[in-house]
Amino acid sequence: MKPKIKYFIERIKRREVKVGVIGMGYVGLPLVKIFLQKGFEVKGFDIDERKVVCLNQGKSYILHVSGEDLKPYLNQGKFRATADFSELAQVEAILICVPTPLDAHRNPDLSFVIKTTETIAQYLGPGQLIVLESTTYPGTTDEVMLPILEKKGLKVGQDFYLAYSPERENPGDKHFSTDKIPKVVGGITPNCLQVAKALYDEVVVKTVPVSSTKVAEATKLLENIFRSVNIAMVNEMKMIFERLGIDIWEVIEAASTKPFGFMPFYPGPGYGGHCIPVDPFYLTWKAKEVDYPTKFIELAGEINTQMPYYVVNRTIEALNSRGKAINGAKILVLGIAYKKDIDDQRESPALKIISLFQKKGARVSYHDPYVPHSYGHREYPGLDLKSVPLTEKRLKESDAVIIATDHSVFDYDWIVRHSSLVIDTRNAIKKKLKKVVKA
Repeated sequence: MKPKIKYFIERIKRREVKVGVIGMGYVGLPLVKIFLQKGFEVKGFDIDERKVVCLNQGKSYILHVSGEDLKPYLNQGKFRATADFSELAQVEAILICVPTPLDAHRNPDLSFVIKTTETIAQYLGPGQLIVLESTTYPGTTDEVMLPILEKKGLKVGQDFYLAYSPERENPGDKHFSTDKIPKVVGGITPNCLQVAKALYDEVVVKTVPVSSTKVAEATKLLENIFRSVNIAMVNEMKMIFERLGIDIWEVIEAASTKPFGFMPFYPGPGYGGHCIPVDPFYLTWKAKEVDYPTKFIELAGEINTQMPYYVVNRTIEALNSRGKAINGAKILVLGIAYKKDIDDQRESPALKIISLFQKKGARVSYHDPYVPHSYGHREYPGLDLKSVPLTEKRLKESDAVIIATDHSVFDYDWIVRHSSLVIDTRNAIKKKLKKVVKA
């Protein structure tokens, strides 16, 4: 081991290395939390001044990282948020957790990664470690980031270290918090891998070193494509079985008794979150370079993006059977987060469902105890709604109640008792009742 790498790793172990996390969102903030808990000094960087002010006041805007988690470290001077990126020169390990969305044509939008890398390059000094955690296509770290970082003449693996370690954050998961999830790490050079692995070794249960950044990037895509394809498959099965008069949930429960060769996936109103609706198409785009059509990925995307339409059509059919039109109907959507017991609305199928109902002339409201206000969505710029109180009167006045997210706090027996029609997209209601329609 070279002396300066050995010294860097010794300083990591002594918690003398200062860590900077760029992007104070659903990935970056939990990462800040675990580094603080493990004894590191951390600076949180974000371009959103409101987030910076909020964090420095000991307040959080994310459900699973509370202000109380941060206050002790603010008081000790171990944590501070900032929008001044010149302070990157004061940290030795820089972890990038910025968005990697798709553009209007489903092509990768790396603008956040590129701008962040250009900013880091301005302040890059000898001995710093840079790790990209944002999901992206294989080749981003070495083909896009590396040339930008080497422009000043510093050499990767000698003067600075560059690695990729995909985030595996699962918001709301009480069993697998950030520090309990194994971390895949790939470096541009062996030295880069050695330093990055040493840093993550101190904060997560296990590190999984791989041979390159491309392998690490591809690992994250495989994980999410696996989920996307299987969710699409079970959603298609749901629609087929519905026509055949078979309960897909009962089928899954029965199939799950097989001790090998089967893993249960569950249908829903469409997929959500930043990962599954977005990440597979990063590989679709990259595969064009080698002239390969990604048929499974694209078919899965087609099926999953059609599920909100299926929910709306099932609702229209159910209303029609009761002599009611969708135009002017009062629709109450329960849950606007993309999955249960969290406050994350990114790519939530509930947003699409609400938008479709509104286009049909329905009067739509929503209730979500974790999301008091829904607005500012890139794909739904006109959507600006506030969560309404869930009351017996509101349920009775609604022509249809849509269970879009099955939050644990909902009293489903009470909801069914006071509703005339419930559209259940999550199998939240186990009893077979005439007023409950599965969708």
